[in-house]
Amino acid sequence: MQAVRISETGGPEVLRLVEVETPEPGPGEIRVRHHAIGLNFIEIYQRSGLYSIPLPGGLGQEAAGVVEAVGPGVTRFATGDRVAYASGPPGAYAEAHVVRADRTVRVPERVSFEVAAASMLKGMTAEYLVRRTFRVEAGMTILVHAAAGGVGTLLSQWAVSLGARVIGTAGSPEKAAFARSVGCAEVIQYREEDVAARVRELTAGEGVPVVYDSVGAATFEASLASLSRRGCLVSFGNASGPVPPVSPLRLSQAGSLYLTRPTLGDYVATEVELDASAAALFDVIERGVVTVEIGARFPLAEVRKAHETLESRRARGSSILLP
Repeated sequence: MQAVRISETGGPEVLRLVEVETPEPGPGEIRVRHHAIGLNFIEIYQRSGLYSIPLPGGLGQEAAGVVEAVGPGVTRFATGDRVAYASGPPGAYAEAHVVRADRTVRVPERVSFEVAAASMLKGMTAEYLVRRTFRVEAGMTILVHAAAGGVGTLLSQWAVSLGARVIGTAGSPEKAAFARSVGCAEVIQYREEDVAARVRELTAGEGVPVVYDSVGAATFEASLASLSRRGCLVSFGNASGPVPPVSPLRLSQAGSLYLTRPTLGDYVATEVELDASAAALFDVIERGVVTVEIGARFPLAEVRKAHETLESRRARGSSILLP
């Protein structure tokens, strides 16, 4: 089968499409024949060396397809089942991948493989962010950075469905228009406007109770300055680079603020948590509450181009690879 492998960290040029043996599932594992593969910024971090992964090895942790083989002891799935996953050892950039059965979920018939692959990691991230890290409620005004991005579009739609007013940020007029189309009441173009000042203007000087920030270093200061008293900054990404260390005293002086750096793994750590998060995601997709925008599709052979596009932040919504 074909699979993407890397032997060193670096730019997109380190990604190689090679022929490898099709792996066999061991105890508690299944092999999934992929129909679509998710692209996520975490793979940029891993490829560049910001996050460490075993090398040489594979890349990618999210895909959807059909169970092709079942290992000993697996009762959760049978061959032919429609499934998706968003965790486990890197290696989803391939025609097939072996994953743990207890880290895999069923995909409803009304959810396509492309939508499942495009939304599992991003959608479950949006789920825990708006329902568990900080519970968004009706009447709140919240700030979502990169509102036209993969997580941002899903998070914004979900928050709007809960009755929140969403202020988004975007880097271009085109992305600003797209952010409005997914429910943002206001969009701040961060390259042209002072984000914190604009947030204060839009909230009668109060600020917002929560900021969802996947951008990192470039937006961190504006995020803190946009919060109301006792507000919460949810920093869940480093698209512009990691955030420098912050003194706890600074949070106190800025209004008794909260700062958290959550990761999906701690919110879907058990089989029960994983199933519940995926069920909530597929429910809002099936009901049309959340629409998954697939902004770009790339053949597996064009994985370098896919990474270049993702890293440039030119794509809107989610992007996928097609084996």
